[in-house]
Amino acid sequence: MKNKLPDYDTVSAVLYARVSSKEQEREGYSIPSQLKLLREYAAKENIKITEEYVDIETAKRSGRVNFEKMVHYLRRHKRVKALLVEKTDRLYRNLKDWVTIDELDIEIHFAKEGTVLAQDSRSSEKFMHGIKVLMAKNYIDNLSEETRKGMIEKAEQGVWPSFAPLGYLNVAGENGKRIIETDPVLGPMITCLFEWYCTGRYSLRQVSEKARQAGLIFRKSGKPVPTSSIHKILRNRLYTGVFEWRGKLYKGSHELLIPFVLWERVQGVLDGRNASKIRGSSYNFAFTGLVTCGHCGCAMVAEIKKKKYIYYHCSGYKGKCDEPYTREEVLEEHFTALLKQLRFDDEVFEWIRKALKDSCSDKVRAQTESYKNLEKERGRLQRRLDEMYIDKLDGKVTEKFYNRMHIKWSEEKERCFRDMELYNEADESYMEDGIELLRLAKDAHVLFEKQPPEEKSKMLDFILSNCSWKNGKLYAEFKQPFDLLAETVANDIQSKKAGIQNSDRFEKWLPEQDSNLRQID
Repeated sequence: MKNKLPDYDTVSAVLYARVSSKEQEREGYSIPSQLKLLREYAAKENIKITEEYVDIETAKRSGRVNFEKMVHYLRRHKRVKALLVEKTDRLYRNLKDWVTIDELDIEIHFAKEGTVLAQDSRSSEKFMHGIKVLMAKNYIDNLSEETRKGMIEKAEQGVWPSFAPLGYLNVAGENGKRIIETDPVLGPMITCLFEWYCTGRYSLRQVSEKARQAGLIFRKSGKPVPTSSIHKILRNRLYTGVFEWRGKLYKGSHELLIPFVLWERVQGVLDGRNASKIRGSSYNFAFTGLVTCGHCGCAMVAEIKKKKYIYYHCSGYKGKCDEPYTREEVLEEHFTALLKQLRFDDEVFEWIRKALKDSCSDKVRAQTESYKNLEKERGRLQRRLDEMYIDKLDGKVTEKFYNRMHIKWSEEKERCFRDMELYNEADESYMEDGIELLRLAKDAHVLFEKQPPEEKSKMLDFILSNCSWKNGKLYAEFKQPFDLLAETVANDIQSKKAGIQNSDRFEKWLPEQDSNLRQID
């Protein structure tokens, strides 16, 4: 990717590294390897690293504290205009991260991908970067999905798939899988808790105090269990040998602490009724959670009238709202009209597709030439090492000189090898993914009308953000990179009206030819 050089000699930058699991540590994504690569890249490109930020996420420790600190630092230090990171999926976990970084107006150096992205990058380059972000998000989503699948499989086998609640302990089963078994200390206390409360003689606060006096504490912190946690315990049917996971009930293989009849009695005392079945609507509303009220900012919620008509209205959380009820069909028409802004003809599609391919081809040609040069240099260094070894055996060079030059040339040879690996790891699928995303945008309005409610919701969440409804009008923003497509389509319509030729209409998507730009190796 080509970008203009800054008008000063030394660029100030921050460094960011991240691993998201122990598996990635084993796969070569370790923090030390990332730091080494980025520091070498900085030295090679004459970049001064002002701060380094590292995030390590595991199943027990999630969140990116240092990512937030880095963003805060960049906002306060405007002279630091660059960010160094190994590759796209090390920087972004979701689209929100992308928007946050994009607002900083800095150069982003992806050392392992060999690219630099800046505000003045070409539209085609930004679009391809958007594809990489979407692919990184998809990778993270897939990891989460695989985790969920594994948990559902455990639930179907009767194994509680999460951390053991009070009264149970996580232990290793006979097949090595994690299961739960009764806590010999706290288990009997949980049983007593249900027996006390079912009598109806104690309030939640009283039974909580009684439990604390009996020694019911959290295992790790050793702190007394508060009343809110006691309430959750009394609602938890896991203690009956049956548990709920993701909306379904499963028969557990663990030892029960209370009979189901006792649990039912406790539910009756808690809310004056017998235990109900799992709650949840049998109907999936397409736009729930996507649209807010333009008057007060509250969520728009849906309800069914006369058993067949779906209406959306402001939740009224902040008080009475003047926005009238709106039929779902009306909202759907407005969303369809909005998606039609992405519609473009085959001529536009071919121009943008050609621009993406040409951009990718330019990069591949440059990378191929650089790869050949590195291969030649590596071969030359190897010949030097071989010849010098013979000279050492013949006594033509001293042991000290041999060791010094061997270290130097071996390090240079290793650097060539690492740089060659970067080119080998280039993923050409991003270009094809970009073209597929173009096709999705081109036909988005047609696909949207054919989808069931759940898929409509996913599609809109993928393409749009900040949707609001006010006075019968829908307001929304296109997410990146769809905003670039919408802008291109709108400009093309204006250009056609003005009689501008094709080459000028699509100039922004064509590969950069400016000789003053550099290629990042």
